Amino acid sequence: MSSEILSQSEIDALLSAISSGEMDADELKKEETEKKVKVYDFKRALRFSKDQIRSLTRIHENFARLLTTYFSAQLRTYVQITAGAVDQLPYEEFIRSIPKMTVLNVFEARPLNGRVLMEVNRNIAYAMMDRLMGGHGTGISHSTSLTEIETKIMTNLFEKSLDNYREAWGSVYDIEPADMKLEVNPQFLQLVSPNETVVVISLNTQIGDTSGMINICIPHVVLEPIMPRLSVHFWMQSERKEPKEAEVNALEKKIHGAELEVTAELGYSEITVQEFLDISAGDVIQLETSIDQPLIIKIGDQPKFTGQPGKIRRKSAVQVLGQYQGGQKESE
Repeated sequence: MSSEILSQSEIDALLSAISSGEMDADELKKEETEKKVKVYDFKRALRFSKDQIRSLTRIHENFARLLTTYFSAQLRTYVQITAGAVDQLPYEEFIRSIPKMTVLNVFEARPLNGRVLMEVNRNIAYAMMDRLMGGHGTGISHSTSLTEIETKIMTNLFEKSLDNYREAWGSVYDIEPADMKLEVNPQFLQLVSPNETVVVISLNTQIGDTSGMINICIPHVVLEPIMPRLSVHFWMQSERKEPKEAEVNALEKKIHGAELEVTAELGYSEITVQEFLDISAGDVIQLETSIDQPLIIKIGDQPKFTGQPGKIRRKSAVQVLGQYQGGQKESE
């Protein structure tokens, strides 16, 4: 049954047509009970739900904002990057859709297995390189391959951008992008099998007067272990919930049982190395602290209280007099 909502005038017209005999109610019921047949292409298997596509869109919208800031700082020119379409299609179809000569950055997203592909439009890539080499960002190379210097420049630029990709994924899963390799001909790149489903996120990119696309291609096999994390249920989950009372009580109990080293400092003195070497039994070392000054009580290596020495049942003891000030900011 269609989910379309009819207006009051359309409802009135429908009732009028049924009452006048122009439409048969039985035929309408028959149409509703008929099975709806939908064409399904097994070569374009839909492996990602709409919910997961929306999550990937949010992640890469954040990535686009981070890239805008990163490239603006690196290239020192106007840069605007926004997330565009997100599609799932066979890997072979994606490879056929990109230009014969382009800039392909392949990297791993550890600990996930497999590789991710960042395809950068040739015009965008050379505009970036032109800016890095002191140009106006309009340089377009017509050569079929990159020189060693160009390859090094491009690799360094995009390797540093992977920090932004890790940050964009931080709210969903901790990844560590690494081992970026650069290629210019997609025909030489076999990321996954031709029929493997990949999700492609397109980023609309504007650098000065040059515009183009940056496409992120992620195979389904890479994301398969973390697919549940891409659902709305995960985004609303317990990570943002307050700790349970039992967990808080258990944590407090552990903290209360922790052992701390407490020391009372009688005083201090400074001597030379020679004086230290000449010390023998019976010598007296004069301390800088007066006998009527309170002792400093340390927790660990931090002074926290003042006290005075004494005895309890023939054992040495220190009575706490108050909190240590000493010109230091008191810890909470």
